[in-house]
Amino acid sequence: MLRFAFKDGTTEQQKAQVLALMRKTASVESVSFATVGQSLGDPADGLTHAYCVGIEDLAALERYMHDPVHLAGDPEILPHLAKIAIGPDLSDDMAPELAGEIMALHEKKAALHPEWAAQLEPLLETHVASEPSDRP
Repeated sequence: MLRFAFKDGTTEQQKAQVLALMRKTASVESVSFATVGQSLGDPADGLTHAYCVGIEDLAALERYMHDPVHLAGDPEILPHLAKIAIGPDLSDDMAPELAGEIMALHEKKAALHPEWAAQLEPLLETHVASEPSDRP
């Protein structure tokens, strides 16, 4: 789950292009289902849009994170965003170590793609939890 806000001054055409790129990323083979659109959360948090993908397991998550479509889309998407809140927010896998395993995949991607990590870091409002107890 990703909730985000566009930068002030982003045109409607640019917003539409970003959402189209997100939908393209959400259609890669490792994604089981997806939705991209308005955020229905608290308007006071300032996050206006959401991107949610269902991913079967950690192997599919790793494929998703490194998919060429995903890697190509982020440099075109991130410059238009003001802030991002990233999960993981939920899972039907009850393994207590799951959040840490997901964080390890994120850290691996950041190490392999430092330019991506540097572009993403200033936008992050919520970081992936390293331990389940860190989550509210």
